[in-house]
Amino acid sequence: MKNNEKLIEQAKNILYKNDVDGYTVPTHGLYPFQWNWDAAITALGWMKFDEPRAWQELEFLISGQWEDGMIPHILFHKESDTYFPGPDVWGSDKLVKSTSISQPPVLTTIVKMLFEEAKDAELRDEKLAKILPSLIQYHLWWYRDRDPETTGLVVSYHPWESGMDNSPAWDSALDAVPQVTWEYQRQDLNHIDASERPHKEQYDRYLYLVEFFKNKHFDSNDIYRDCPYKANDVSLISILQRATLDLLALCKQLNVTGPDIESLKVSVGLTKNAINDLWCEETSFFYSKDLITNSLCKVKTNAGFLTLFGELANDEQAEKLAKEAVEWMSASAYAMASTDPRESKYEPQRYWRGPVWLHINWMIALGLELNGYSETAAQVKEKTDILFKKSKYFEYFNAETGEGCGGDNFSWTAAIALHWLL
Repeated sequence: MKNNEKLIEQAKNILYKNDVDGYTVPTHGLYPFQWNWDAAITALGWMKFDEPRAWQELEFLISGQWEDGMIPHILFHKESDTYFPGPDVWGSDKLVKSTSISQPPVLTTIVKMLFEEAKDAELRDEKLAKILPSLIQYHLWWYRDRDPETTGLVVSYHPWESGMDNSPAWDSALDAVPQVTWEYQRQDLNHIDASERPHKEQYDRYLYLVEFFKNKHFDSNDIYRDCPYKANDVSLISILQRATLDLLALCKQLNVTGPDIESLKVSVGLTKNAINDLWCEETSFFYSKDLITNSLCKVKTNAGFLTLFGELANDEQAEKLAKEAVEWMSASAYAMASTDPRESKYEPQRYWRGPVWLHINWMIALGLELNGYSETAAQVKEKTDILFKKSKYFEYFNAETGEGCGGDNFSWTAAIALHWLL
């Protein structure tokens, strides 16, 4: 228990250290701005010991919402020269400088959790009244702008939008994207060893897409028509489904009704019906889909398990995924690896190609519990707990050695520890 108390204090101190005048950076230097899903998850940690600060985190994030409803994946509240590409490369002209893509919208799920955990009911009601209309517009944006053909499966235009930047699931789709020819200076390699980061060839293509959005003046119709990278990202789709279900539950509880709410109900139904487009019967697994080639991205990554979190898998699929999770966990020394350790593209230390991420394990465990696999969920939690206590609060962890990788003193790792593991 004393050890836990020490870990709790360390986690709190990380959030304090990474607090920049009301918003939290993931870690100083490497990530000096406010990231979308980092901010949401970090709010869970703040909620354990400072309720007003948890709500403030989300208010800062929503302050960068675009007129069309999008909440960007990075908000450049202040200038910094330790990160690339910055606001000048992205080129958005908004009041709060930002990127022009979003990130998996776990935000609304977190808001629902804060609503349920809140001890200060007056503060909760005040903050939710301000936040809820923005959340509704954000979700409507996803379904309107990212699924213009109303397929039920939203489209991602950049690997960074998935949050799983260099996942091997994107390799083939990204290879079809041209590389930029201009010189640039990455900043991430000034902070982290290159063996833990994406390769230059991938960065060249990431930057081509950033330029493409800017050259299209961020017009969603033109981007959908011409973008050389278009993916149905199974993790993003699953997180959006969970978040929209949570949004509808909040609206019901607060008696919020109207055509926008009815539209969201239709959207979750469409996604539920369409998800089997991403299921492979041969391997009994969910994959993302490359829409340019109309083919599944058939590398097993932890994204496939998030369909449980989104309540999208049917009973038979859930049973197969739960069995797969047990086998997956036994295939590496530490679990759950972000890429199946039996895959040829598995790299246990390189960002999203193998390392363990605490916030994804948390969502997978929640998904397993939702589908009745509490024992397997407990196993995920136990293996995550061992890992983080071994190496403390790093961004992610080597799946074979347990060593901390990426940024140290990392906000969402500390937050998930506070919320889930401690």
